[in-house]
Amino acid sequence: MDYEFTHRPSYTHLIVTLEPGESVIAEPGAMVGHSANVSMDTGTSRDGLLSSAKSLLGGESAFANEFTAEDEPGTVTFAPPSPGDVMPHELRDETLYSTDGAFLAATAGIDIDSEIGGLKSMLGEASVTPLALKGTGTVFIDAYGGLEKLELAAGESYVLDNEHLIAWDDQVDYSIRRVGNLKSTLLSGEGLVFEFTGPGTAWYQTRDMDALVSVLAPRLPSDN
Repeated sequence: MDYEFTHRPSYTHLIVTLEPGESVIAEPGAMVGHSANVSMDTGTSRDGLLSSAKSLLGGESAFANEFTAEDEPGTVTFAPPSPGDVMPHELRDETLYSTDGAFLAATAGIDIDSEIGGLKSMLGEASVTPLALKGTGTVFIDAYGGLEKLELAAGESYVLDNEHLIAWDDQVDYSIRRVGNLKSTLLSGEGLVFEFTGPGTAWYQTRDMDALVSVLAPRLPSDN
């Protein structure tokens, strides 16, 4: 499988080229278009690639779309729901955690699961439903705005707002805490943060969708 990006970094398209028999899975609604010889199957029964039907989009969808090239090579184009960049990440019998909504697509050999023990309940207070992307292959993570990679040396720490966090590897340690007391949280616009400690890597997006909504909401017409 080959892939390329177009319209990067603001309005990124992911174009995947599949050899005959190759497949790629994507979140519902991600497809822009595909070659006529590429078939699309919507389902949840395939073992290995998608072990949990409710895992995509953090449990919001019970379905995944699988695209397969039939008798000759074909292409599939994907786009994330919000304007921004997309990153590829290679896994070799490893795990990458991503926040809900940041997963775009994955190749065969990647197991996608949201049932990852206490991690899901631990992150619930931060409004983060994590996906565990496990195995060997390529995963594609999208961001609202730009993408930043945070590489931490052993013992080095960095604090990220939970609305900007999109992914982290299984090597980095982290903790979650509230910023200040309730009054300062309400006045500052900040809430929960992740503190990551290396060695390891985390990725974050440069824009916050909730912040955009809060700016636009007062300007939208209402019935009142």
